[in-house]
This record gives sequence, C-alpha cells and structure tokens, in this order.
Amino acid sequence: MSRLYWEDFTVGRVFEHGPRLLPREEMVAFAAEFDPQPMHLDDEAARHSMLGGLAASGWYGCAIVMRMMFDGFVGRSEAMGAPGVEEVRWLAPIRPGDSVHLRATVRNVRASLTRPDMGLVRIEFELFGAGGERLMVLIAPLMMAKRPAGGAVQP
Repeated sequence: MSRLYWEDFTVGRVFEHGPRLLPREEMVAFAAEFDPQPMHLDDEAARHSMLGGLAASGWYGCAIVMRMMFDGFVGRSEAMGAPGVEEVRWLAPIRPGDSVHLRATVRNVRASLTRPDMGLVRIEFELFGAGGERLMVLIAPLMMAKRPAGGAVQP
C-alpha cells in the first residue's frame, strides 16, 4: 500500500477503521495501572457512580483511538508526531465488551510556516459504539511530511 503524505490529506477526507472489540479484562487492567478509580475497576462501586455501571477510563478511550488511528492510516503515512491535542470529550461511557469504530475527518490543512518539508493536518477523531452512538471526540493537529518532488498523490 502506498504511503500517505501531507498532500494526500484534503479537507473533508474521511478515514474509517474498526470495529474493535473492547474486552473487560483489557479495560480493567488499563484502569488498574493508570486510572484506578472505583467506577473503572469495581462493578458494585460503578453501579453507584454517575456512570451507572462499569465503564472504561477516558484515558483508555484515548489509547484505543491512538491504536485505531495508527491501524487505520497513521501507520502508512509519513506522520511526524503531533504538537499536542486541542480537545478531548468523553460523551458516553465505554462499556466492557463494546465494539467500537473510529471515524477520522480532516478538518483543516496548512503548510508549516517554519518547516518547508512538512505540513499540519487537523483531524477530528470520533469513536462510535456499535449502535452508532458517539462515545468520544478527540481533535488534534498531526505533523505530516510533504511528498518528495516527483511523487504521485494518493487517492
């Protein structure tokens, strides 16, 4: 499969990836290590929380989005990292056993003002549950290498 460069990311382009099953064991293990709040670890405590049942850590959701974006397109692109994340919103609980899919929509592109070999691609990542409910949104600018002279643009 051909590599993706900055020029291949046009406003409105959409990348989809998934589904991915989110096993209880993985969610709880992540929470135990990185976000050990009771609503992410214990069924009974979670039932009495505002989440009304065991739910994944939002940071687990971010890690899943990262994995899915890598598998979906970043792993075949000339990505150079990201200068940060503009926004993360957790809109609905991610539950053990959920099946999710990722939609990444290019919202803005611009050439770097200081590095002629790269550009920035602002992407809105949306994580959806199996029923189509939006679970999470993450917006981030990604740094992408520009295509070397003479390279063809990818569809």
